[in-house]
Amino acid sequence: MRTHGWSGSAPATDDEAVTRILDAASKAIDERGADIGIADVARTLGVTRQTVYRYFASTEALLVAAAVHAADDFLERLAEHLRGRTDPLDAVTEAIATALEWLPEDKHIGLLIAPGRADEHTASVTSDVALRFANAMLRRFDVDWPGCGFSETDLDELAEYLLRIIQSFVIDPGRPPRSGEALRDYLRRWVAGPIVPGPLTPP
Repeated sequence: MRTHGWSGSAPATDDEAVTRILDAASKAIDERGADIGIADVARTLGVTRQTVYRYFASTEALLVAAAVHAADDFLERLAEHLRGRTDPLDAVTEAIATALEWLPEDKHIGLLIAPGRADEHTASVTSDVALRFANAMLRRFDVDWPGCGFSETDLDELAEYLLRIIQSFVIDPGRPPRSGEALRDYLRRWVAGPIVPGPLTPP
């Protein structure tokens, strides 16, 4: 591996290089959201853009990788917050409300589950990557999904449903925006109402 650049401290392996690039990208996302480019990350690391391109083919690829890199921490915090909630309706309601409350402070996860924007860097971020994130979120709940009658297909569809609901609130949080118990009451009555124990897939 090339040893020049990197502000005088070259990584020992490609894995270390990737980690350092993702860390630099994460800091940039914290400061500026999706409004970053390969050049910004390269400048922070003291390398050329070509060095970053060796590991990430585009700014979009780097943004997605940085968001996925941060997703585990978000999912762990959410799972801990939901620990002990075994009722599907209760868990889904709280998960949607909490995700909406945390999103403004977590620009990385916003890149994963917020709707595609005009910005070319984020236009395709909310497809398969977002669905995988939503699926991972559901499967960390304490809910006994099979015991409640949910098949794997049901969970895949439920993950898409949660993602669409979250995206709709991101686009338009309401006038005035709901929060706290008002948001949870609304979700429990109108959004999560169809999520009841029993099979969702038609026989």
